Amino acid sequence: MELGFAAVRIGEASLPGAERDLDAWLAAGSHGEMDYMSRHGALRCRPALLMPGCRSVISARMNYLSPARATQAVLADPARAFVSRYALGRDYHKVLRHRLKRLAQRIGEVHAHRWRVVVDSAPLMEVAVGERSGLGWRGKHTLLLDRETGSNFFLGEILSDLPLPPDPPVGAHCGQCSACIEICPTQAIVAPYRVDARRCISYLTIELKGAIPLELRPLLGNRIYGCDDCQMVCPWNRFAKLSAEADFRVRHGLDNATLVELFMWSAADFDERMAGSAIFRIGHDRWLRNIAVALGNGPPTAQAVAALQARAPVASELVREHIEWALASLSARADSETNSNAFVWNVLDSKGPTQHD
Repeated sequence: MELGFAAVRIGEASLPGAERDLDAWLAAGSHGEMDYMSRHGALRCRPALLMPGCRSVISARMNYLSPARATQAVLADPARAFVSRYALGRDYHKVLRHRLKRLAQRIGEVHAHRWRVVVDSAPLMEVAVGERSGLGWRGKHTLLLDRETGSNFFLGEILSDLPLPPDPPVGAHCGQCSACIEICPTQAIVAPYRVDARRCISYLTIELKGAIPLELRPLLGNRIYGCDDCQMVCPWNRFAKLSAEADFRVRHGLDNATLVELFMWSAADFDERMAGSAIFRIGHDRWLRNIAVALGNGPPTAQAVAALQARAPVASELVREHIEWALASLSARADSETNSNAFVWNVLDSKGPTQHD
């Protein structure tokens, strides 16, 4: 399509059953620290409360995959940093919002209407909206799936007061497959169609503001921002389409960067390079926190130990605690590896590289 959308569908301004499911999920505490999930209550399930007079919800999807080093290859290299594929390029919010506004305006040229564009800018259950409009079905990992493109796409909506004819929902096609549940590193998919965010690596590396729970740190591997494992094994993602959107292309070599390289970024480096990226919202401290854990899960190399040691004296309390954990983890791993103990502790006794921030 001219505006870059892979598909656009229309749904009614109601989400039957969504409020009940949300209430049960919140009651179980599965949202963790994401208080905003409960703050707006019924708003998430009632588009007409977000925009009075709303009669239809136009739901659109935009593919985000761009040519990048394969997910499996990065995860298999513990010295490299894994960043969720959706975050390798520019922040999608502005891109989708701009295109959706143009679509709403074009509709208005044919039929005058009141409208509001939503791209995570308002409390709306976008997967439920997409499912209701026939844009796909909810997979067992809770993401929206489409038979032709899998799940590697962004979602955005237009709330409109036009009584547009709705598209029919599509049937689910997960069948007996449980690949996404079985591969989850932290077993965060506690049941089909239910994720406990408190165990989800995307939550731990993006939404969680404090310390990552000790028992979960080894399970993060080298994932420093998000996790794509459940999408990686989904059979429907064999049909994922590459995006032609230039803004979603890989920036700053994030699909093949080393952990040590990224850990040495100063706060100014982070702000400059992550400006316009979805990653910017977690800030430099959580960036370092996540990478420290990944370094602690990796090989006890001289470079990894020296980088951690150099950062520790000037790190915040949050980051320093994760650095200490990482150094202890590397030391324990070195003790178990032939002829490496003396080498690592010699590095620990050195001053390491000069700190630039």
